[in-house]
Amino acid sequence: MNRTALLSGVPLPGVPLPGVPGGFRGPFTRRPRTADAVLAAVMFLLTVFVEEAPGDALALRPVADVPLPVLLLFAVAGAALYRRRREPAAVLVVVLVAWAPTLGSSYATMGGMVVVALYGVGKYAGATRGNRLAVAAALAALVADGLLDSVPWGDIGFGVLVMAGAWYIGRRLRLRAERAVQLRYEQAAEARRIVTEERGHIARELHDVVAHRVSMMTVQAGAARMVAAHDPEEAREAMAAVEEAGRQALDELRHLLGVLRPEADRDRLGPQPRLDDLPRLVEQVREAGLDVSVVPAGGGAGAALPARVELSAYRIVQEALTNVLKHSGPRTRAEVRLRRDGGDLTIEVVDDGRGAAVPSVSAGAHGGVAGHGIVGMRERALLLGGSLDAGPRPGGGFRLTARLPTGGEPA
Repeated sequence: MNRTALLSGVPLPGVPLPGVPGGFRGPFTRRPRTADAVLAAVMFLLTVFVEEAPGDALALRPVADVPLPVLLLFAVAGAALYRRRREPAAVLVVVLVAWAPTLGSSYATMGGMVVVALYGVGKYAGATRGNRLAVAAALAALVADGLLDSVPWGDIGFGVLVMAGAWYIGRRLRLRAERAVQLRYEQAAEARRIVTEERGHIARELHDVVAHRVSMMTVQAGAARMVAAHDPEEAREAMAAVEEAGRQALDELRHLLGVLRPEADRDRLGPQPRLDDLPRLVEQVREAGLDVSVVPAGGGAGAALPARVELSAYRIVQEALTNVLKHSGPRTRAEVRLRRDGGDLTIEVVDDGRGAAVPSVSAGAHGGVAGHGIVGMRERALLLGGSLDAGPRPGGGFRLTARLPTGGEPA
């Protein structure tokens, strides 16, 4: 089943199918062919050299005591175990066919091979009707062997439980692995949905920025036309403003292209928030109980920036502070640090994480769009050609650092 890769920083999704859930990978997972060859050889040797002795004991027997036809049956069944992963049902059938002629005799020692084959059917084969019949045939063969050899019913029942248990364990491990794969695919699909929705929010906001600039150009061009006859100098200044606004609008359009924009939200036209609106956002978050401050770190963070950068910076700070409220709660102290490093705007939001978590609180200044946490913030940074890192602080709390280029091409 082909799956598309995730966008941005989401673990996305080229995720390999896990064999066994969890981080441990034993030798049967790391080198399956070698492991299966060794297992097949060991089971063959045990079947040839180990036999039951009186008193439920085990004893070694010389290979010369095993008739050649029986030895060939042991070899065929042992060789079949090598393919227990690729053709588990066929392997079980071969082992049962090889076991059948020895039932009721002292050479009916292929029970271990049958257990391994049953586990393989449970682990590597689907729950088809044919596979269920093969499992039932193995249990029936065990019962027949016990009856032919006059084995007590208690011992027969124990053997049935061992064989059925081997199949059941394999089956449970298969279902567990399938659930783990399904969970990863669902998480990948959810991450893709979040990224797509966040791109839609970003596209709408950039659309509004461009629409606002074009409206300003229209007004300035109209003013230039009205004064052109009696004040040419003022008309030239107005047209220069139109030219600058046009350049900025084209720059924003270049970043808008390629971002899939869903059905436009007609009720949200107008200027979008900028870094100048951070004090209002901080005040709203303080009212929600968070002790937050904006710490200028020098470098002229307040200098003129492209509208797309200011919009993304504002939304990143907004979402970061909302996350502090959601995960650390009020009584937490947070700091927002902004600085200009060459051609980049760096945003750092740190908190001490000392509050008690509360239900989700929206820091919705300017009718803020509900975000999707770190996934959405990282997507905003990547669309500008920047980056975003977030994680726990060594001394407690959380740190989020975003780098937003203030010029150049988007990622």
